[in-house]
Amino acid sequence: MSDGASYEHLFRLDGRTALVVGAGSGIGAAAAVGLAAFGASVVCADADEAAAAATADRIGDRATARRLDLLDAASIAAAAADLGAPDILVTTPAVNVRKRIVDYTDDDLDRVVDLNMKGTFRLCRTFGRTMAAAGRGSMIGFSSIRAQTTEPGQGAYAATKAATVMLFKTLAAELGPHGVRANTIAPGVVETPLTAPIKADAAWYGAYADKSILGRWAQPSEMVGAVVYLASDASSFVTGTTIFVDGGWTAADGRFVPPT
Repeated sequence: MSDGASYEHLFRLDGRTALVVGAGSGIGAAAAVGLAAFGASVVCADADEAAAAATADRIGDRATARRLDLLDAASIAAAAADLGAPDILVTTPAVNVRKRIVDYTDDDLDRVVDLNMKGTFRLCRTFGRTMAAAGRGSMIGFSSIRAQTTEPGQGAYAATKAATVMLFKTLAAELGPHGVRANTIAPGVVETPLTAPIKADAAWYGAYADKSILGRWAQPSEMVGAVVYLASDASSFVTGTTIFVDGGWTAADGRFVPPT
């Protein structure tokens, strides 16, 4: 960008293509709708193609849907062959098995690592090639507050979310010379299908709400601003970093308010 840039268009995405993986629900669906609202043409991708199609239908003419399963290397390769190099890549899928480390089975570990880490790695490896060859693009991954702060039962999930941060930092280092930026977003507690079991437990839900400075959970729509920022020219000099959208969860202890 030049100093003479037209700032009113800083966040516009007209003429750009976005691939949103995990667009069938939650944060991925909100990201797809949000990117389209700022002018992007969006490919809504999900392991559940019907759910991806429902999101695409919400968007309208600027959206298409396809199956893309991070556990299926062939579906990733097929998407890259069909789509080439998107201007924007957003990936959100993750799974959690809440058990203490000493109770984890190898199957539990494989389930979390295969999707959260290996699937994300495969996706970024494949589209990193196409985007680098095109000489442009913004790659946006979803980490979590659990990359920085943890609790019992979060061992494997937290490890994969910390790994996601380092994966995208390395993508930034390797692909930056080719014109590709890579960043992560770290949400706090967000009301999504992944967190539905917590919402069903009133005490657990309330404890998480009380932990953040803002005293509540986030909605998926509240992640859209960070996605659009990282996708747009507003962040043209931002790469290799993590934006925390966590209501202040990682900024303050939150357990006790001492007398002052």
